[in-house]
Amino acid sequence: MSTSPVETIRTYLADNGIEHEERTREGVEGASFSLTLPGEKKLQTPVRLDVGPHALGVHAFVCRNPDENHARVHRWLLERNLRMYAVSFAVDRHGDIYLEARLPLASVSDDELDRLLGSVLANADESFNAILELGFASSIRKEWDWRISRGESTRNLEAFRGWLEAGAEPTPDSAPDT
Repeated sequence: MSTSPVETIRTYLADNGIEHEERTREGVEGASFSLTLPGEKKLQTPVRLDVGPHALGVHAFVCRNPDENHARVHRWLLERNLRMYAVSFAVDRHGDIYLEARLPLASVSDDELDRLLGSVLANADESFNAILELGFASSIRKEWDWRISRGESTRNLEAFRGWLEAGAEPTPDSAPDT
């Protein structure tokens, strides 16, 4: 007897020690699971898994709407989509950046959940600083200058030290020129 996708996800999350909240809605088939994946560059990535009648939806918040340079940020995201497994970058009506996926329920298994959540975590974490550099350079520079002028710690800005100290524009390694 096979288990349902909801049961598979519930068991997978419990077996892997992933804290989560589960929600069901009366009269609606399926469930939603909210969890947080820990990262290094992006310290936390909130994720929601929505089990519907026909598909598993994956929604992971990556970054708020960039302050600047939208065309370059969006191009970078689209080019990155070409190299990603299962998930793709998307932008909501507010301009906030997410990782999204929609997979058939037949694909819900422990191995696929490992690959899927691994892809979410890797792509959110590996992309975070590049998105910040492209979309928030002016804010990062202002914060850096303010901290330097007051002798405050710049520890949380260390990833950007190179271009900040050089007085240059950021050039993330994998950011395309536009």
